[in-house]
Amino acid sequence: MKSFDALKEFEEAGALMKGHFILSSGLHSDTYLNKSIVSMYPDRAERLCRALAEKIAAQVKDIDYVVSPAMGAIIYGYETARHLKAPFMFLERVDGEFQLRRGFSIEAGARVVVVEDIVSTGLSAREAIHAVKKAGGEVLALGCLVDRSGGGVDVGAPIIPLAEIKVEAWEPDNLPPHLEGTPAIKPGSRGVSQ
Repeated sequence: MKSFDALKEFEEAGALMKGHFILSSGLHSDTYLNKSIVSMYPDRAERLCRALAEKIAAQVKDIDYVVSPAMGAIIYGYETARHLKAPFMFLERVDGEFQLRRGFSIEAGARVVVVEDIVSTGLSAREAIHAVKKAGGEVLALGCLVDRSGGGVDVGAPIIPLAEIKVEAWEPDNLPPHLEGTPAIKPGSRGVSQ
């Protein structure tokens, strides 16, 4: 599956949106990829995750676990793990920090791929990678559906994106003219500033 095809899945689901958005990082953008709308359609999510698993498997071998941050990436991490035939776990925030809970644990040296949905600033990805390392895992790569940074973000591990696009984002006090004075929508859920 090519990048264009992955983005086409978002577009056809009505999940590649244009407007004025406040991202979970606090930055503003005129483009938003709504992965929640994509996950409404199991066939779309399955196609995307199968393609991501194939891309990961071509670059990474001997994966012990796939781990995703809750909440937004659970569906995509699980479905990708299913295609990789690897056990799946997810991280949850406890006092603002990602941790393994619910009886999940990683043996020292276990080979882990972290799977995210959308990577923009890389903040959640870096936090998830840190949590996996703190739990004893070796992070082989970060797989994601879309890298919105166009390859410009460093998360502390190789990134394997299914699609890569460069989407501009601006500080709230430095908006471009086409966003100034237009109402902003905050579709994300993290509520953490950059």
